[in-house]
Amino acid sequence: MIHLDMHGTRIPALGLGTFQLPSNTATYMVEAALDIGYRHIDSAQIYDNESHVGWGLQRSSVPREDYFLTTKVWVDNIRSNNIQRSVENTLKNLQTEYVDLLLLHWPTPDVPFSQSLAALSELTRSGKAKHIGISNYNCQQVQDACAHSEIPLLTNQVEYHTYLNQNRVLDTIRQNNMCLTAYSPLAQGRLLNDAVLQAIGQKHSKTVCQVALRWLIQQGQVMAIPRSSKLEHAKENLDIFDFELSDDDMKTIDQLTQNQVRVINPEHLAPDWD
Repeated sequence: MIHLDMHGTRIPALGLGTFQLPSNTATYMVEAALDIGYRHIDSAQIYDNESHVGWGLQRSSVPREDYFLTTKVWVDNIRSNNIQRSVENTLKNLQTEYVDLLLLHWPTPDVPFSQSLAALSELTRSGKAKHIGISNYNCQQVQDACAHSEIPLLTNQVEYHTYLNQNRVLDTIRQNNMCLTAYSPLAQGRLLNDAVLQAIGQKHSKTVCQVALRWLIQQGQVMAIPRSSKLEHAKENLDIFDFELSDDDMKTIDQLTQNQVRVINPEHLAPDWD
């Protein structure tokens, strides 16, 4: 496993995403993922499966201090100034006393950064969150959030994969001593038949998905959280630490990002993307 050392914490660069996992599947996959070696789990209030993720965490034999747990505060709880109470409920659902990382799920322009980030900072002081960050923020919003947060932000979680160029966001987060967490890192299956990725995979005896994930985490200051509903896919995604892409491989894949395919873009939530 490759780890990122950020803000005094060692974080596994590859995690299990739980977006759209049905209840029993979420429980099964979280437990199974931890058992096969995952040590990073990503969840969110709006996924409507936090309690089932919590059962998976409890059923695993992996001690709480040995895995990194992220969740995200939904926009309604930000707008209603209900961040702290909602997080207390989240912790009950996840059956844990704290999360390692707490994110604001989407930018909410009608709520001042100072207000929402102050609430997150208070949760770190009370021990309910070890680190805080943001999700789906554009470059200017990242800069504004960093300027208004009394506690350093750890990550900006955004869509990132071989079909979407995020160089401007990457530059911005690196300038602010943050990392990027890539969700939908496999473009929700859209890259599976890509001939370029297939050719590079054949060279390394790896699958398209393994090449795409390796490309992400090999960039440095990038983590990836692919969602898996099947154990064999979770195993495949984890098997990316015994090979390395060459500089030419990386540059070839970089060219694919010019496709600019975005699979997550809700009109009522998305900012003006960079």
